[in-house]
Amino acid sequence: MRIPFLFLVLAGMVFLSERADARQVSVGTSVGEAGLRDFYFAVGDYFKVTEREVTFIRERTIPNEEVPVVLFIGARARVASSAVIDLRLDGRSWMDITFHFKLNPEIYYMPVKVEVKGWSYGKPYGYYRNRHRKDWGKIVLSNPEIINLVNLRFISEYHQVPPEEVIKMREWGKSFIVINDEVKKGKAKEKEKGPKENDKGEGKGKGKGNK
Repeated sequence: MRIPFLFLVLAGMVFLSERADARQVSVGTSVGEAGLRDFYFAVGDYFKVTEREVTFIRERTIPNEEVPVVLFIGARARVASSAVIDLRLDGRSWMDITFHFKLNPEIYYMPVKVEVKGWSYGKPYGYYRNRHRKDWGKIVLSNPEIINLVNLRFISEYHQVPPEEVIKMREWGKSFIVINDEVKKGKAKEKEKGPKENDKGEGKGKGKGNK
C-alpha cells in the first residue's frame, strides 16, 4: 500500500509544481481580442518584424507570452524564427535553446534601480545579484523566468516605462497582455492630460504677467 500512496503524493507534487509554473507565465484578467491584438502589434513593432511573421509564430502553437521569447532569441542569435520554434516544439527548454545558439544568459538581465523581490522576479534577479558578472554565463533560468524577463524588457523598452513599474504590475498577478494594455492606456491618458495642464499653467502665468 505504501508504494501507490507515495506515487500519488509525488504525482501530486509534480502536478502542483507545473501549475505553479503555468501561473507564473499566464495570470491576470483577460482584456479580450482587442487587447491580444494590441499585444501582438506591440511585439511586432518592437522587434521590427512583419505581422505575417508574428502570425506564423502564433500558428505554430507557441503560447501568447512566449512569442516575444522566440523573437528575442532569434534576434540575438541572428537566426530565423522557425529555427527557434523547431527547437521549442522539439521539447527543448528556453535555456537549452539559449545555449544551443551559444548565447549568454546575461542577455536576459534588465537593469533596475531597486533590489527586486517577489515570486516572479525575485529568484532570477537573485541569480544575477549573487554572482560576479563574469560568472553570469553559468546561470540557468527556468522557462517562466525567461518568459518573465523577456516580456519585462519588451514592455519596458517599447512603452518607455521604468522596468520597476512592469515588475510591480506582474507581482499583482497580471498577465503581460493585460500589462501591455494598461501601460498603453496609461500612456495615452498622460498624453491627453499633458497639454491641458500646460494650458492651465500658461494661463496663470499670463494673468500674473498682466497685472
